[in-house]
Amino acid sequence: MTQTPFRCGFVAIVGRPNVGKSTLANALIGSKISIVSRKAQTTRHRINSVLTRDHDQMVFVDTPGFQTKHGGAMNRMMNRVVTQALADVDVVVHVVEAGKWSASDAELLPMLPKGGKTILVINKVDALKSKNDLLPYIARLSQEFEYGAVIPVSAAKRLQLDPLLDEIASRLPEGEAMFDADTITDRSVRFITSELLREKIFRLVGDELPYGCTVVIEQWDENEQGARISACVVVERESHRPILLGAGGMHMKRIATEARQDIAKLIDKPVFLDVYIKVRKGWSDREAVLRDLGYE
Repeated sequence: MTQTPFRCGFVAIVGRPNVGKSTLANALIGSKISIVSRKAQTTRHRINSVLTRDHDQMVFVDTPGFQTKHGGAMNRMMNRVVTQALADVDVVVHVVEAGKWSASDAELLPMLPKGGKTILVINKVDALKSKNDLLPYIARLSQEFEYGAVIPVSAAKRLQLDPLLDEIASRLPEGEAMFDADTITDRSVRFITSELLREKIFRLVGDELPYGCTVVIEQWDENEQGARISACVVVERESHRPILLGAGGMHMKRIATEARQDIAKLIDKPVFLDVYIKVRKGWSDREAVLRDLGYE
C-alpha cells in the first residue's frame, strides 16, 4: 500500500486592498491571527499563520494589499513585503472580489508566478446579486492570466474553503513539517496583541483617523493569575489625540475594553490593559522610524 506523501510549504495570499485577504487567512486556519476591518490597508505586516492537516502543512503568508495609488515610506515598505512574499513562496493565492475586477487587480498580474503556481480565489460570492454572473466573470478572468485553478469562495461565510485547501496542498512540495502541529502562527503574542488593539481603533474611528496610527506594547507583566499590559498608541498629529479619545474619553474606553476582551481570550487569562497616546510627527513617512516601530 502506497503511503500518502506529506507536503509542506509557504502560501502567499495577495491582492489589492480590501478584497478580504485577512478574513480568508483567518478562515482557512480557523483562528484569528490577522486583523480585519472595512478600512483598506488594515494589514501592514507579513503575517504567517499555520494550518497542519493529516498529510500537509500550509504556512499562509497574509500580506498587505499592494498599493499603486499612494506613495510614502509605509506604502513602499508594504509593497516590498508583497513582492518579497511572491518570490519566497511555493503557491500564490490571488484574491479578487466577485464581480469587481479593477485596474488595481490587473496591476498585480505581472508579479504572479505561472506554471500552475497561482490560484485565483474569487471572494465574496455570497454578495453577488445574481449567481448567473459568476461563470462569465470566471471566463473573463481566466483570459487575464493563466491560473492553475479558480475557486469561488466566501471567506466570511466559510464557503468552499475545503476545495481551496485541497488545491493548495496538491501544489506544495513533498517534505517534513516546519512547525509543530499545534502552532498557528510564528508571530509573538505581543505582536498579535498590538494588532488586536489597532483593529479596534480602525473599527471605531477608522473613518475619522488617517493611517498615521500604530500600536507599541511598552510593558508586559504576566503570571498565572493574569497579565498587566501597557500599550502606546502612536499618532502623527496632536489633532489625532481628541479623535482617539472621543467625548469624555469614551472612544478610548471602548477601544481598550474590546481589545482587553480579545486579548484575554487569546492568552486565556484575565487582562489589565492600560492604553495611552503619544504624538510622533511624521513617523509613517520615515523608514528609520518605521523600522524602530517594528515594520519590515
